[in-house]
Amino acid sequence: MSNIFWRNCNRIPNMVHIKTNGGINMNYSQGSGKQYHINVGEGEVGKYVIMPGDPKRCEKIAAHFENPQLIADSREYVTYTGFLDGVKVSVTSTGIGGPSASIALEELVKCGADTFVRVGTCGGMDINVKGGDMVIATGAIRMEGTSKEYAPIEFPAVANLDVINSLVQASKELNRTYHAGVVQCKDSFYGQHSPETKPVSYELIDKWNAWIRCGCLASEMESAALFVVASYLKVRVGSVFLTVANQERERAGLENIQVHDTEVAIEVAVQAIRNLIKADKEKIN
Repeated sequence: MSNIFWRNCNRIPNMVHIKTNGGINMNYSQGSGKQYHINVGEGEVGKYVIMPGDPKRCEKIAAHFENPQLIADSREYVTYTGFLDGVKVSVTSTGIGGPSASIALEELVKCGADTFVRVGTCGGMDINVKGGDMVIATGAIRMEGTSKEYAPIEFPAVANLDVINSLVQASKELNRTYHAGVVQCKDSFYGQHSPETKPVSYELIDKWNAWIRCGCLASEMESAALFVVASYLKVRVGSVFLTVANQERERAGLENIQVHDTEVAIEVAVQAIRNLIKADKEKIN
């Protein structure tokens, strides 16, 4: 089979084959120097990168930078680079879910980035998490598929402590209500919101209730993959989310306001990057 694989690869035009210890690494970028999916090259992003899901949020985030410039707009991946406190920083969108988020992380690391803050939205699970609150993930439940292609399921998905602390500090500095703890990650949005309609409803509902009993704060879709990939790549990743609403509060008949403006979470992410820049400078000095 391997001989057939090699023969087929050799027939594909404009493909570069790079041998590694584990086999080959195919470069589809046709010698452009750009990463295949995000269309960004080495040196075009900063060490620090904010990662929203929605490409439309990138311009909004970049407005917080000094001298932001659009670097690339490819698929679900939009990248701007600018400066915060004189240090080059970037924002790159990841799309929805672990597969596209892990691609962005792998390719951004190849371009020179090593510190990441995922910013997005979540749905509250713990009854005390209300719409408009910030949720900072310390770890994530790996109820998704991407991380399983990087590490055995026994390996935990844990955020970087420096990034966690910077997000907590930023939330306090900006006087935002926040919760720090474990979040749940899944691949199916509607598996969460209408589990009773799914053929595996018994599993979805039972596990959802188990996560709540274990103290899980909220549900989202990217952090488990990002945390595991970051552990493998030896880079720093953390996550902060705007809670849009809490279906458990709705189910319990409690007030359940909906908040959709992500600016508050963006401000926390930007301030956290500033905190990380400052802390990293102090370590060097």
